[in-house]
Amino acid sequence: MNAWRDAEGTPHPRAAADCRIVSLVPSLTELLFALGLGAHVVGRSGFCIHPRDAVREVPKLGGTKDVNLDRLRRLQPTHVVINVDENEAPLAAALRSMVPHVIVTHPNAPEDNLALYALFGGIFGALDGVAARAAGLARSLRAELDACAARAWPQERVLYLIWKDPWMTVAADTYIGRTLARVGWAVTHGPGDERGAARYPRIDTLEDAVTHADRLLLSSEPFMFRAPHVAELQRRFPATPVQLVDGEMTSWYGVRAIEGLRYLRALRADPARLAAQRGS
Repeated sequence: MNAWRDAEGTPHPRAAADCRIVSLVPSLTELLFALGLGAHVVGRSGFCIHPRDAVREVPKLGGTKDVNLDRLRRLQPTHVVINVDENEAPLAAALRSMVPHVIVTHPNAPEDNLALYALFGGIFGALDGVAARAAGLARSLRAELDACAARAWPQERVLYLIWKDPWMTVAADTYIGRTLARVGWAVTHGPGDERGAARYPRIDTLEDAVTHADRLLLSSEPFMFRAPHVAELQRRFPATPVQLVDGEMTSWYGVRAIEGLRYLRALRADPARLAAQRGS
């Protein structure tokens, strides 16, 4: 019997046609629906908001870290999909005690989505059309990766802010950092603010961090930066361009990675137009 190994090396056999899936990761919920598995998704986290119309009918089970395990157990899922960064180890252990298959994911770069598509396409490939859809997503992603690689992007250092009070950013070895690098944006932060090996460092002094950046990017999530924040920081740092960025396009993996790379290529080609669009 074929088995497909998840990010922790755990083998998973091919799922039966009557499988019941709970997704505790927004990106993965969107991917499951894109693969045609929506009818099999019986539970989700409250942050799983795409595709908007379809997920309204799927029961919410709490956040990505405070899951209502009693409600989850009553749904009798055969599979739960989680992520190393978004769902903590104690939750994964608890899930393994009550669910036959806990699928762990951990994409760290846009190209890692190819393995993610293959994993889901393999596990759920017995269901009608899933394997073909997974292969189609892989082709689309490769095309976007090739389009990014085909252009010599002007290199810029960017300070990518994800939180306010305290200010927080991302490290280069995160999914966001590696995605931005595909279009020539190298994430940076001020010296002494790195907090060792922190993947999402806190910035002690924003003025110092901005001096090391060519551009300041404000993400729409997890903190929802808006146009007034752009105006405030632009007044504070008039010599450094400041613009909004759609956080779903830079941080969501799965099917969104394809659209995300396309979005970033367009943003770099005409940053003023898209910045105005997102800030409106």
